[in-house]
Amino acid sequence: MSKVIENAALKNNALAYIEDTIDAVPALTSLKTEAAEQFASTDFPSIRDEEWKYTNVKKLVSSEFNFTTSSKAVTKEDIADHLIEGVEVMVFVDGQFNAELSNYTSTDKVTFSPLSEAIQKDEALVLSHLGKYADAGLPFVGINTASIQEGVFVYAKRNALKEEAVLILNVVTANHLVVQPRVLAIAEEGAQFTFAERNVVLGDNEVLINAVSETVVAERAVVNHIKLQDENENTHLVTLSEAQQADNSVYHNVTITTGGKLVRNNLNISLGEHCEGLMTGLYLLDDKSFVDNHTMVDHKMPNSYSNELYKGILSGKSKAVFNGKIFVRQDAQKTNAFQSNKNILLSPDAVVNTKPQLEIWADDVSCSHGCTIGALDEDPMFYLRARGITEDKARALLTYAFAGDVIEKISNEPIRSLVERTVAEKMGYPLD
Repeated sequence: MSKVIENAALKNNALAYIEDTIDAVPALTSLKTEAAEQFASTDFPSIRDEEWKYTNVKKLVSSEFNFTTSSKAVTKEDIADHLIEGVEVMVFVDGQFNAELSNYTSTDKVTFSPLSEAIQKDEALVLSHLGKYADAGLPFVGINTASIQEGVFVYAKRNALKEEAVLILNVVTANHLVVQPRVLAIAEEGAQFTFAERNVVLGDNEVLINAVSETVVAERAVVNHIKLQDENENTHLVTLSEAQQADNSVYHNVTITTGGKLVRNNLNISLGEHCEGLMTGLYLLDDKSFVDNHTMVDHKMPNSYSNELYKGILSGKSKAVFNGKIFVRQDAQKTNAFQSNKNILLSPDAVVNTKPQLEIWADDVSCSHGCTIGALDEDPMFYLRARGITEDKARALLTYAFAGDVIEKISNEPIRSLVERTVAEKMGYPLD
């Protein structure tokens, strides 16, 4: 398993780390060993792979990254700007849970806990779901699964409700470090909760954050999953979010990207009957930032609804990719599935590659997809300029308005307010 491979420093270092830590959590040895074997036999994707055609990770996987470090001391002042008033928080520093910096409630009805603690309390429940939905045959997922030692476990019992959202804050302190957040969230029948993920890299360190989440939504349950991606310009971020929905359930994923050197988001949702699967995204890029959003919604059963809205605002020499797939299986009659990707380019050097896709095997459905790429509309610009508003101010107003229908879909008020302020400041239209 530890065979040295030329020009694949990331794989070599990962295999060595996995070999050293494979038995760190005995309950996970079998799961990790299987994932390690898959990863060892799999190459990282190249631009020759259709799914990675516009996302070149050759430099990333050839770079020397460490999988262990001696964490630096982190204080509440260090992370204060990354907390959200009115939102509880679980803090992880270089992959390890930090109870002193965390502030959240966990009850018998709705449990938020470190994954290691959950394994000790209910190993059978954790193992019945962990690694069952995220495909370890995908290289980045394989590394994550084979390396699991810690993570977040969310468990909401039947008809339980947690009104306060919980932010999972991953803090990275060291240079050239790989941090691999892992989340397993389970909502039993009728349960409801909201959780968010956010990363903070202290200093100008170059890091790789390789995150995987698996969400199980039982019948009539509602789960809101929010991802706030405002990393520094040296952060490489690769994520996979996998959601499995039972009949009559609701899952809403919101992904807001305003930073990062290279960001690749993979989001997959599988729907039962009478489900709602909602996928909402906004990316605001400048300089040489890059983001690739790959989404897939799989309608397996009839009478379900999915709606996907992703919007992008790009300036500088930034680049974005959107690839959205909708599958409607033969048994999924009376499916309603909608997808939209809209982009505004504020610079002649900004680039967007977008590819909406429909694959329909049923005949009684209502499905649509579409994409737009263009500059700001000249008519409203003229209208605002004619009323004495400067060109920069008019541009800021219009781009902020363009993002508005994405922001309003965030159901949690404190997080929505944060995103509103962030977007307004990025657009040069501060709300304060």
